[in-house]
Amino acid sequence: MLSSIIKVKSLANIALLLGALTAGGGITGYVRTGSVPSVAAGVTVGALYILGGLRISNRSTYGTELALLASIILAGSSIPRAIKSGKPLPIGLSLLATFGLWTFGNAYMTRSRTV
Repeated sequence: MLSSIIKVKSLANIALLLGALTAGGGITGYVRTGSVPSVAAGVTVGALYILGGLRISNRSTYGTELALLASIILAGSSIPRAIKSGKPLPIGLSLLATFGLWTFGNAYMTRSRTV
């Protein structure tokens, strides 16, 4: 029981942290370059992570799925740019996305097998 509570809190905290990082990154991109797509994408993906984290924390449905969706969107947009440009920002975003895919994908698959 206690390990289940710790796991839920850890997943929620990871989602909230990834949400803050991606939303903050999008806002920073806008402030530095005036890029509206950066702020729109960063805040949208960040909001998905944060919503997922809050839903995981409250043990509501679809929390893990929302965080996984945010990771898929982030990976789909950042990994091709990282491969093409080799610049640090897309590489960092790709690493965040990969971590999210691994974390929330494992959580989703583990839960799916036990149901």
